[in-house]
Amino acid sequence: MSKDKLNIEELSLEEGFEKIEEIMNEMSDSDISLEESFEKYKLSMEILKHCSDKIDTVEKQIQILGVEDVLSDE
Repeated sequence: MSKDKLNIEELSLEEGFEKIEEIMNEMSDSDISLEESFEKYKLSMEILKHCSDKIDTVEKQIQILGVEDVLSDE
């Protein structure tokens, strides 16, 4: 899996976590060079940041909905 072929921004949370798991399996199951291992690590960290950003966005939306519910009850 090359970073050039993977558009991280288009991944859903589920796809992102699946890709991270896939990368972890590749790193633990195969004889890869240190350089290749480092590249896979960097890619997985980029995917993890993307997933974290998506989760933050959802949390903010939930907080906004909660505030709207409280205001509408008044």
